Amino acid sequence: KGSTAYGKTTLRQLAWLFCINLFISAFTFGGGYVVIPMIRKYFVQKKHFLTEEEVMELAAISQSSPGAIASILVSGGNKTAGLPGAVVSCIASVLPALIILSVISAWYESFSQNVLVNAVLKGMEAGAAALIADLILDMVQVIKNEKPPFNSNGPAAFAASFFLNLNVAL
Repeated sequence: KGSTAYGKTTLRQLAWLFCINLFISAFTFGGGYVVIPMIRKYFVQKKHFLTEEEVMELAAISQSSPGAIASILVSGGNKTAGLPGAVVSCIASVLPALIILSVISAWYESFSQNVLVNAVLKGMEAGAAALIADLILDMVQVIKNEKPPFNSNGPAAFAASFFLNLNVAL
């Protein structure tokens, strides 16, 4: 392990993974789907470490695991640089949340009443909503190109659950 399609994993590659995952984790808010446009930009379009299909697979798999953002970034690090990439990506993706939560918990009372902080959080909500809408449009395009235009399993499962009150597992 520890090698990629581009050869042996280098210290420079691990440093890039650390920096980019730290950046993505620090500046994306709103859950796992908000991270995907950033992963596409850096891992697919700029570095060509992942394909569009691999990013969509990582997104689908990560939604079933706790910590969707971290699991997407760690999976991307693993695909890029093997186990060292996964370890570096894990540390980089968790570090911003630990720092931010530590600061907020230390000064919670000040933050909770601050008008500026509340305004920034509202702006972040709008930004996250825009990123998710953009991602949904991209995912629809990928699905339209790969699958038949209509699959009745999803709507049938929804109807059975919503209208007939059947358990979703059934």
